Amino acid sequence: GIRRLAEIAFEVNERTENIGARRLHTVMEKLLEDISFDAGNVTGDYVVDAAAVSSRLAALAAREDLARYVL
Repeated sequence: GIRRLAEIAFEVNERTENIGARRLHTVMEKLLEDISFDAGNVTGDYVVDAAAVSSRLAALAAREDLARYVL
């Protein structure tokens, strides 16, 4: 899970502005968005493995930065 999270942060940094570890923070927020929102109503543990990271962040990982193509 951690490795896949780092890979996605790196890929987004490569395609957009490279802001280093701050990107990891942003990606982490996106990953935990729904979990944080529902945390008060759920009992038990959450497992965040590579498959969960990939599925929750697929759109972010695949999104192209179209701003660089605008003149």
